[in-house]
Amino acid sequence: MLGYVQIHKPDLKVREYEIYQGYYCGICKYIGSRYGQLPRMTLSYDAAFLACLLASVDDTPDSPLQEHCAIHHIKKKTIIRNAAIEYAGDVMLILARYKLLDDVLDENSRRAKALLKLYRGIHRKLLLKYPDLLEGIEWNLALLNGLEKEKCASIDMVADPFAHIMEVIFREGSKALYGDAALKNDKAGNLHETFAKTGYHMGKWIYLMDAADDIEENIADGSYNPLLYRFNYSGCTDKHVSRSDHEEETADEFKARIRDDLEFNLYHYLAVIAEHTAELDIKKNKGIIENIIYFGMNRKTEAVLDKTVEPADPAEEKTQT
Repeated sequence: MLGYVQIHKPDLKVREYEIYQGYYCGICKYIGSRYGQLPRMTLSYDAAFLACLLASVDDTPDSPLQEHCAIHHIKKKTIIRNAAIEYAGDVMLILARYKLLDDVLDENSRRAKALLKLYRGIHRKLLLKYPDLLEGIEWNLALLNGLEKEKCASIDMVADPFAHIMEVIFREGSKALYGDAALKNDKAGNLHETFAKTGYHMGKWIYLMDAADDIEENIADGSYNPLLYRFNYSGCTDKHVSRSDHEEETADEFKARIRDDLEFNLYHYLAVIAEHTAELDIKKNKGIIENIIYFGMNRKTEAVLDKTVEPADPAEEKTQT
């Protein structure tokens, strides 16, 4: 997960913000106490959403504590501990290891190689704890890497493995926390599949957001971005891309040209995510979850779309000349 799934603080109640921070700090504390201090650097706010959502269907009240931590050693921070927080922390470490492996393959990074040695013991523990989760992630990562190396021009096709990674993370989290006992309490009829569908469409949204956010960087360094191939950016020389239509196109012109398509798809995924979370019988964290989906993720979408440059109005240009 890439840090796009966050709250919009101005629209969140003070108490809800404190609970959200309690989840975030609780994940950090869990990782530190279980696996050591260095892996805590892998944490992102995406993990807090995962924990808040997975815990939301459990009617057991959370009991926030006030504790010191290594970073905030003067003022105590709100800490929440529950099974969803532990799962989210484990997921962050699993994904961090695969990111390090990717850095080694792509850049032969010495830093990544060194850190991977520290993750060996952690990985063995997590493999024993979540065999189905790791199998699902590895299978779909292999598919994703293959499609990206082929410079796949289909956004749906290349985003699908990442969406399935998110799907398996949410499904296996539901199974780890609730097993089959909670299925009868789910309004949608199948708790695990409702979580899985939420994760799948969130994966689609995250992958497209990342591609849209990285357009300028990928154009500059020549790295793969599915949007450049899907919408025939003129700088691409791959055999799948025709350069004739947009030979003189700048990066800003390209982004302006594809903005409507991006906007439609990104907001479609957000709408589907909202539909599936509404199917859950949420017992706590509802305000936080709705804030993230309806405000935080919407604002992030706007921010990425606003990086595009609107094409100039021909009539306006004529008047100026």
